[in-house]
Amino acid sequence: MDKFTRISEEKIRKAYEEGEFDRLPGFGKPLREDDLEGIPKELRMAYRVLKNAGFSPEEMDVKKEIMSIEDLIRHSEDELESEELKKKLNEKLLKYNGLLAKKGIKTNSSVFKKYQQKIEKRFF
Repeated sequence: MDKFTRISEEKIRKAYEEGEFDRLPGFGKPLREDDLEGIPKELRMAYRVLKNAGFSPEEMDVKKEIMSIEDLIRHSEDELESEELKKKLNEKLLKYNGLLAKKGIKTNSSVFKKYQQKIEKRFF
């Protein structure tokens, strides 16, 4: 244990012994359930940071789906399948933009996607 950990532990122990924790709001009531309970312990801090930054797990899931669909489009050789995937991609982008818009975050991802597709056509 380093010096600061020992000092803080000592202060907490002293406050506990003096009963300072007995007057805290919510004393004796059950704790709220952790909304990150189903996430592995080693990932919880990263999820909390993202949550505090304004991102929700739903947004992350939609973003993962968008990236997967984009990868499928890139590797698709069937034109019909590619068109269906592009429709799906547009739906997911609308959903993602809607989730961000609820939080007041403006996006221009549709403009960027068109630009990105033009660049990919030149290189691939």
